Amino acid sequence: MTEPIVAIVGRPNVGKSTLFNRLTQKRKSIVHSEAGITRDRVYETVNWAGRQFLLIDTGGFVPESADQITNAIREQVKLAVNEADLVIFMVDASEPMTALDREIAAMIRRSQRDYLVVANKCDNERLEINSLEFTELGLGEVFPISALNGRYIGDLLDAILQKIPQKIATVKEEKEHLQLAIVGMPNVGKSSILNVLAGSEKAIVTDIPGTTRDAIDTEIKYFNEPVTLIDTAGMRKQRRIKDEVEYYSFLRASRAIERCNVALVVIDAVKGFTRQDAAIVRQVIDLRKGLVIAINKWDLVQRETNTQVNYQRNLIEQFRELEHYPILFVSAKTHQRVPKILETARMVYENRKMRIETNELNKFLQDVINRTPPPANLGKFIKIKYVTQVKTEPPVFVFFCNEPHLIKEDYRRFLENQLRRQFGFIGVPLIISFRKK
Repeated sequence: MTEPIVAIVGRPNVGKSTLFNRLTQKRKSIVHSEAGITRDRVYETVNWAGRQFLLIDTGGFVPESADQITNAIREQVKLAVNEADLVIFMVDASEPMTALDREIAAMIRRSQRDYLVVANKCDNERLEINSLEFTELGLGEVFPISALNGRYIGDLLDAILQKIPQKIATVKEEKEHLQLAIVGMPNVGKSSILNVLAGSEKAIVTDIPGTTRDAIDTEIKYFNEPVTLIDTAGMRKQRRIKDEVEYYSFLRASRAIERCNVALVVIDAVKGFTRQDAAIVRQVIDLRKGLVIAINKWDLVQRETNTQVNYQRNLIEQFRELEHYPILFVSAKTHQRVPKILETARMVYENRKMRIETNELNKFLQDVINRTPPPANLGKFIKIKYVTQVKTEPPVFVFFCNEPHLIKEDYRRFLENQLRRQFGFIGVPLIISFRKK
C-alpha cells in the first residue's frame, strides 16, 4: 500500500475503537463497554489536512494465557505493530498505570517503530494531570485526548502527520475494482478462506464460532489488479442473536454486503444448505450484488462418483435461483479449489458491468418472439416492440410493449433465462421491467 500505516494499540477497554471511529469518521469498529470486543485488525483510511494514512484498530493486548482467542488477539497486535510506520500507544488516564501498560511499552521499544503515547478519557483538567503518570513509561511526551468527546483530536492528527512520511502520504484516487465480501453463518471457514486468498494470517482463525466480529478489509493484487477482500462476522438468525455486540456484528456483515460488488457466500459442506444460508443468499440477490457460492470443508465429505453433481442438484432444488450462480466445492484446510474463488469472482464482477448493444438485443428479442411469443392475456395479444439495456451494475433491461401489465411472471422468467442463455450474466441478478410503448 502506498499510504503510511498507523496502528492503535493498548490494553483492553482503553478506547482504541472509539479513537479509530473518531479519526476515520466512520462507525466501523464496534464500541462497547465490554472489554475485548475488537479481535482482528480493522483497517480504514484517514484524511487530514490534504494528507492520507491507513489506520489500524487492534484488539486489546493481554498477557499470555491458555485461552486460544486471547493469544490470537495478542499475535494480531504484534503483527499490526510490525507493519506500522507509526504506533499510537493508548493508555487510560482515568485509571492508574498497570503492569500490562509497562509490558506494551517494552514491546513498542523492542519494535523500534516510531510512536506516540496517547492518554485517553482526559475529559477535564484533573484527568489531564493524571495522564502525566504515564511519562514514567520512558516513552517521552504523553498526548491527553478524549476520543469520545473529540477533545484535542485535531492536535493529535497534526502530531501524527509530523511523524509519518510525507512524500507517500498524498491522497490518491481509488480505482474501481472487485470488492469481495466473504459472508456466511458462524464457523463455516470464512476467515480461513480469506487467509488462503490473501496468503497471510490477516484474520484470526480458531475452531470457536463467532471469532470475527468486525468487517475487515484486506487489499490484495490479482493478476496485477486490486481486489478488496471483506471478511465478516458469522450471520445468525436475528432472533438467535444473544447480545448487543453480536447484533452490531450482524449489522456490520449486512453493511459489508451492501458495499461490496460481489459476495462469496460460504456454506458448511457437512451441515448442508440451511434456512439461514438461504436467507443470506436471498439478501445478496435482493441487494443485486454478484454472487458466488463456496461449499467449504469439502474434504470432510464422503465422496462417491456423483457426490458433487448430486450435492449441487439438491442445492438448486432447495433454492431454484442458484442455477444461475457459480457453485464451487472448496476446502480452506487443504486449499482445494480456493484459488478458483478469485477467478470466479472476477468473472462475476465483469458480468455485472457487461452492457449489450441495443441492436444485438433486439436481434435476440426477435428470435425469441418468433419461437415463443408472449401468451395472450384477458383476450388481448401482447406485442413486445423492442428492448434496451438501461443500466449496469446490476444489468437492467427494459422491454417496451403494448400491454406491460399483462405480462405474466412466467414469461418474465422465460425472458431472463433466454438473456442468460444468450449473453451469460453468470452470477449476476438481472432486473427486467416492462413499459408501455
